[in-house]
Amino acid sequence: MALKNIRYNFTPVEHCIMCGERVATHKVLGKRMNQSQGKNPKNKVGITTSVLQCSQCHLIYSNPLPVPFDIQDHYGVPPESYWKESYFVTDEKYCQKEMDHLKQLMDIKPGMKALDVGAGLGKGMLAMQRIGLDAYGFEPSEQFYERAIHKMGIAPEKLKIGMIETVDYPENEFDFIMFSAVLEHIYDPAAAIMKAMKWLKPNGIIFIDVPSAHWLTSKILNFYYRITFSDYVCNISPMHDPFHLYEFSIKSFEAHAQKNNYEIISYSYEVCSTYLPKSLDFIIKPIMSKTDTGMQLDVWLRKKK
Repeated sequence: MALKNIRYNFTPVEHCIMCGERVATHKVLGKRMNQSQGKNPKNKVGITTSVLQCSQCHLIYSNPLPVPFDIQDHYGVPPESYWKESYFVTDEKYCQKEMDHLKQLMDIKPGMKALDVGAGLGKGMLAMQRIGLDAYGFEPSEQFYERAIHKMGIAPEKLKIGMIETVDYPENEFDFIMFSAVLEHIYDPAAAIMKAMKWLKPNGIIFIDVPSAHWLTSKILNFYYRITFSDYVCNISPMHDPFHLYEFSIKSFEAHAQKNNYEIISYSYEVCSTYLPKSLDFIIKPIMSKTDTGMQLDVWLRKKK
């Protein structure tokens, strides 16, 4: 596998970004390489970062945080390098489960406004429009932004280009905000939540889906590394696709909510793929479902009045 020539600033972490617990109390899980590690990462050459877990809220994170000199080194690639042409076809079922759940939590009325954080090709915005929301979004990748407008038909006035650290909207502007597969990429997820809360109306709802810190597959693969006398772990991927910096527990959001003006109104752990041999799925997937150890954590937050 050819490694990308990306330059990084490595930023030390001193406190858990979600609960504030000092790093000195956190557990070092192992280290993660800037490429796919395979069965024997000890035989590979690359850069590694330590992977830690907060002792209080169970957040898993990279320390130090690898911050690229140019964010487009991570996200400035053509969507076609990720997906086939069929991905640009609008799927009426895309995000339907989330939209159905939103309708259970909120009475959707004409004129309600929604925001998709990290809108990608705009499919989330289209899903919001289908249930009657006036949808807006922003996207850090210039290539995704261009294709959202020219291939998916997103109105240019509804979509901004930029990161959550740089874009802004009026206070109390939106009824619903969505972070779908986004928060794990952001260097300060706690600050991102609070900035979105500023844009959200009182009683407004935020939906977040993130990688779970309790995913059973990670535990299995990390156990394999330990019994083969390796100090590597498979958690997160801070310096290679998909550039995940965090894995979250529901405790991460509970701890952050206690210090800020919002509440958790619903959450679930989704099984998704196991990334293990398909022959094991009939055993592993039911275990994940019964023990809340699926790959994805879905969280619904409400801003207090």
